[in-house]
Amino acid sequence: MLVLAQRNLKFVEFTPAQIKQSITGHGNADKVEVQESIARELKLDKIPKPDDAADGLAVALTALFRME
Repeated sequence: MLVLAQRNLKFVEFTPAQIKQSITGHGNADKVEVQESIARELKLDKIPKPDDAADGLAVALTALFRME
């Protein structure tokens, strides 16, 4: 956050429900549903592994979708 502030870049945060809503269309999705949605959106052959990678992609896609 310090680096973002030093460069006058916007910092955003999302709740898990906001990310699930953005990725799957509803805020009650489970982890597998989110992972499958990410794989579909990015046209991946497999669900991203490890789970942390899928979580990072979910956050990045949420930010992208909210910028549009």
